[in-house]
Order: sequence, then C-alpha cells, then structure tokens
Amino acid sequence: QVQLVESGGGLVQAGGSLRLSCAASGRIISPNTMGWFRQAPQKPRELVSIITTGGTTNYADSVKGRFTISRDNAKNTVYLQMNSLKPEDTAVYYCAYIRADYHYWGQGTQVTVSS
Repeated sequence: QVQLVESGGGLVQAGGSLRLSCAASGRIISPNTMGWFRQAPQKPRELVSIITTGGTTNYADSVKGRFTISRDNAKNTVYLQMNSLKPEDTAVYYCAYIRADYHYWGQGTQVTVSS
C-alpha cells in the first residue's frame, strides 16, 4: 500500500500562483512515476504533469510554460509550482503514484482560480 497526502490547494486570483505538495509513504518502490492529474466538474480526470524517479517530465499542453513539476526522491515528495493561473485551471488536483502494473491516488486538493 502507498499513501499520498496532498497539500497546498486554495483560492487564488487569475494570474496568481500556488504550490502543491504530495508526500508518499508506505511501500515505495523505485523506479516510479509521480505526478498530478485534475478533474473539473462534469469533466473527466486529465493529466497535468508527471515526473519519473530519474527526473523525466511530461506536461499537458495547457499548462506548459506555466506549471513546473519537481520531486525530492529522498522525501518521496512531488511538487507542482503553478504560475499564471487561469480560471480554467480550477479543479480538484489529485496526486498519483504510478508503477507499471498499479497506481495509487491521493484524496485530492481543490484549486479555485477566480477571474
């Protein structure tokens, strides 16, 4: 089992910034991929950004140039720095821990961007 605890969500005005954190604990196996997905009301969950143990990253086109993902492998923690936030970034953001044959989700943290 892997437990994921997210923090850092909240309410921010358009153009503002937020930093999300996700700490993993339990049966952590390397290599792995950790990252962030989001789900807006009445929309499917979508990829935001992921990062491998080795530091390879992937971003959704909608957040490239605005969001930066990073991780601290010693702390099993992944971060998402979100700048230039837009109202369309409003969603519940879920942390994910991903291995080849299974994955775990965090409980989600709400990000609301007001116009």
